[in-house]
Amino acid sequence: MDTIGSAVDLLRLFGDSTRLRLVSLLEKNELTVAEITKITQLPQSRVSTHLGKLRDAGVLRDRREGALAYYATNDGSAPASVLKLWTLLGRELDEPLLRSDQERCQAVLRARQGTANWPEAVAGQMERHYSPGRTWEATAIGMMGLLHLGDVLDAGSGDGTIAALLASRSRRVTCLDISPKVLQACRKRLQGLDNVDFVLGDVQGLRFADASFDQVLLLNLLTYATDPARALAEAARVLRPGGDLVVTTLAAHEQREVTAGYGHVQVGFRPQALRDWLTEVGLVVDRCEVTSREKRAPHFAVVSAFARKASSRTGTRKPTDETGSPAEKEGPS
Repeated sequence: MDTIGSAVDLLRLFGDSTRLRLVSLLEKNELTVAEITKITQLPQSRVSTHLGKLRDAGVLRDRREGALAYYATNDGSAPASVLKLWTLLGRELDEPLLRSDQERCQAVLRARQGTANWPEAVAGQMERHYSPGRTWEATAIGMMGLLHLGDVLDAGSGDGTIAALLASRSRRVTCLDISPKVLQACRKRLQGLDNVDFVLGDVQGLRFADASFDQVLLLNLLTYATDPARALAEAARVLRPGGDLVVTTLAAHEQREVTAGYGHVQVGFRPQALRDWLTEVGLVVDRCEVTSREKRAPHFAVVSAFARKASSRTGTRKPTDETGSPAEKEGPS
């Protein structure tokens, strides 16, 4: 590599505020990824990415101790150019953020001396840290054990990912999608399950009788609907008294050019507008609000809505059989 190119790469390496924070922190301390994440209050994925770049450039070294990897500056064998530039930069870096990092670092080190227990070390921030087998997918599958569902309509089912999770906990699941190709993929994924039906159709004009389902799912569907209010009205129509509707959708945003590439025709929804629509179609809204925000730019927010259809007996639910499903219903064939 030519001299100019090497200099440009070096400047790019240190031209990032996160990497400067990490080098400043690790110049005086040897820390694990979990400890660095706790100190800097940055996402673990972001920390790991920058640590990898600094290690590959020879700025940092890592040392393994059992299942843990400890990081520190590579003073002994870092490239001379790296050492010279960091010596220059390090003398000038002095700001409240770095001092706060050092204060939190001392607290983490004191905690390390007092305990080698991983849960205690990350208490209060567990969702930010990885541990073997502890993933959102595994958690979601585990939570399925709490469900006892009746006849479920998965409207806009896609290729059946959600239906595959729900089938074993439902009396019957009906997968509805407007795309023949996608529905075929759904059939392939769920082949062998005898309590799943596949229907080609549009949620804005459902071909089901009134009160056909105990639960209706509209997951990531409304942004594809040309008439989302009509889609909600149809979902409410096919719900049985005492039944539940679950909606997840993007919150209102200004990234039309991004979502248009995924086929969206709506640019998200404001929680209050979605709540009003649900109320207008006769549902009781238990929750309708922004429940998560993506960490990756442009930081899309997600609205979750849980609503139910009041039963004929003043808002009470129908009695259930031993499976937890309404005892008197009969699912569609």
